[in-house]
Amino acid sequence: MRKGFAEVKKTEEPADSERESGWKVILFNCECHTFEQVEAVLLKAVRCGLSQARAYSWEIHSKGSAVVYQGVFERCEAVADVIGSIGLQVKISR
Repeated sequence: MRKGFAEVKKTEEPADSERESGWKVILFNCECHTFEQVEAVLLKAVRCGLSQARAYSWEIHSKGSAVVYQGVFERCEAVADVIGSIGLQVKISR
């Protein structure tokens, strides 16, 4: 693993028939990234607005985690890869 990159946790590798909607990306809180860093990566990964990115970052901070994206497996995997690229802990699950 390259320095600065977090491992993306996947609960299972889906079969072709299970790659449809119903997957989610969960982002976990950490004390090593600022709100601004988390919000910036969410803007890029999830393609949401700044107000939504701020809402996600506050939920992550206050509750410990938040579902930041839901959809097909391939898109969830792409979102998780972008988020994980700055070292944040992220998980894909059903």
